[in-house]
Amino acid sequence: MTIVIEVRNVASGAVLKMELDPADKIYDIIESAAEYWNKDAGAYVLKKGKKLLHGSETVAEANLVTNDVVEMIPDPEGGI
Repeated sequence: MTIVIEVRNVASGAVLKMELDPADKIYDIIESAAEYWNKDAGAYVLKKGKKLLHGSETVAEANLVTNDVVEMIPDPEGGI
């Protein structure tokens, strides 16, 4: 089952639609979005609402569902 989400780049306001598999890792989303926007993937994290998503979690474990919007923000802990 494919899950379609929007990733919002908080710095620029740009939005990227992504089709995901429930087994995809959060880090894979960060890497893809960072590559698309020419950013350093290690310097960013994803946030859904007030919750930071862990890179090692799967899409299913993070409870992401179609039409969710996640925000790509600079890592408050300074990157990987």
